Formats: sequence, structure tokens, C-alpha cells
Amino acid sequence: MTTQSRPARVEDVHELARAMPHVTVSPGTEHRPVYQVGGRSFVFFRNPRPDATDPETGERYDDVIVFWVPDEGDKLALVQDDSSPFFTTPHFDGHLSILLRAGRLGEITYAELAEVVQDAWLARASAARRSRWLTEHRPR
Repeated sequence: MTTQSRPARVEDVHELARAMPHVTVSPGTEHRPVYQVGGRSFVFFRNPRPDATDPETGERYDDVIVFWVPDEGDKLALVQDDSSPFFTTPHFDGHLSILLRAGRLGEITYAELAEVVQDAWLARASAARRSRWLTEHRPR
């Protein structure tokens, strides 16, 4: 199994986010990292909140990761399929981001996670940084 096809892991989120250019990392609250580009977050590990809870126990999820998306169409494509590990909550209505529990990361591949992280960075980077990255990484 290649790296690209293996199940994604939490360590991959950190590695992929840090690998993007011009990234800074803030410890966030409760030492949950926030990855930023140009002072704008693009991936962060969220504190347990009342809008994301286990439907059976009512307990707050403590492993939610937030990823920005380019637009509402991308968001809907990722959250509409009930079998998808990506989700949203009413709190994020109108917000260009998706949620993913760390405990479900293995349901997507490393390659799929890489695309989500890169898209998150692209959604938040400046136009100049975005253009430069796309020029350097565009398939030839």
C-alpha cells in the first residue's frame, strides 16, 4: 500500500498543514493547534462544543477538526453523502468550513486528506500566494 492510498491519520493533518508555504501554528486553546496562512486559519483542532455531540450519549466530541473550503458547493459535496466522515452543524451554516472527527480520519485516504488540507490552504491564502502555489503544483 502506498502512502497516498493508506488510511489518513491525525499525524498526517499536522504534517500536511505544516508543509504548506507561509504557515504559522498557534497553540490555540487547550493546546489544540490552529494552522494559519497570512494570519487566517485554514485548519484547526476544535474545542469540544455543544453543537457537535454524540447522538447516543450527548457527550461533546473532543476530536473535531475544522477545514476551510473554497465555496459552498465544495462544502455540500463533502457533507451531503451520509456515509462521508465529513459533517457540519447548524453553528457552521453559512461558514465555508467542514468538520471531521479525528476518530474517523481512517475512512479517507492520505491522498484525500492532502487534497482537503491543500484546498483549505488555498481558500485562505492571499491571491498572490495561491497563484504561486498553483503554478508550482499544477500537473504538467
